[in-house]
Amino acid sequence: MTGYYTLVAIGLSLLMGYAGQISLGHAAFFAIGGYTSAFLTTLDLGALRGSAVVAALARSHVLARRPDLYGGELLTVHPWVGLAAAVTVAAAVALVVGLPALRLRGHYLAMATLGFGAIVSSVLVGTARLGAADGISGVPPLPLAAGVVVTGRGAVRVANYYVAWGLVAAAMLLLLNLVRSRVGRALRAIHGAEDAASAMGVDTARCKLGTFVLSAALAAVGGVFLAHYNGGIGPGEASAMKSIKYVALVAVGGMGNLWGTLAASAVLGFLSLRGVFGTLDDAVFGAILIGVMMLARRSALRAQLAALLRRAAPSVPDAGGEGSR
Repeated sequence: MTGYYTLVAIGLSLLMGYAGQISLGHAAFFAIGGYTSAFLTTLDLGALRGSAVVAALARSHVLARRPDLYGGELLTVHPWVGLAAAVTVAAAVALVVGLPALRLRGHYLAMATLGFGAIVSSVLVGTARLGAADGISGVPPLPLAAGVVVTGRGAVRVANYYVAWGLVAAAMLLLLNLVRSRVGRALRAIHGAEDAASAMGVDTARCKLGTFVLSAALAAVGGVFLAHYNGGIGPGEASAMKSIKYVALVAVGGMGNLWGTLAASAVLGFLSLRGVFGTLDDAVFGAILIGVMMLARRSALRAQLAALLRRAAPSVPDAGGEGSR
């Protein structure tokens, strides 16, 4: 489970550390991915078996048959098709949200993404077809190979450890290659000075939007795998506190430090899921975020003060040099 949440954190690290965009609604994309796949793979289309379209989809393995809890048979969307649909929906939503939102900067962007997350959370809680406050249960395992499925039940849990961290490794390989490419250099230029990067010919809007969509897609993948692993998903995955936790993990790991974010998420995420922090879990992550921001602010102030002192200090000429005559 920590591995699936880490996918969100490293994607957000790319967005915040390289594109310089703060998102306080990334948990919404995690929930969109999980809910989309969960809804499609639990929606029974058995009543439409006689339809030519449904029959064609079943023959092409877009639909799959599986037993229900009462010994009957369900005809639902295949989990792998649900995964593809979920990532597509999350990317499309990110594109629609990102087009206007990424024109904003600083705390305005943070407020916009926070509002988006609140909307998604409210929709999930208030929609009966999505299970309302109870969420969606009965989500089938995601088949990987013969005898290996993504589920938290049975002896295959150990195999899923390698599945989860294999996904993280693949995502890290993708992102590390991205940041070392021409796109990565453009993102660093945008983060350093967006106006200067734009003046040098960098398509800042396209780079920021592409990064936003990519990070949302990674979050959706994590949501899909977690939903199939747990056999369900609830609206709590889209809460504002979840988004704040992801931001805290990025802050602890270091802005733009993918390896640092990976380490922070692996340690703090695991401790959180194991219940080490108990009922103070949210308070601990809030305190971590505040502490990191205060330390970062002090470090920035010290750097500014040192620069001012260097400028104000009179130059001392070398003995015997031009200045001593």
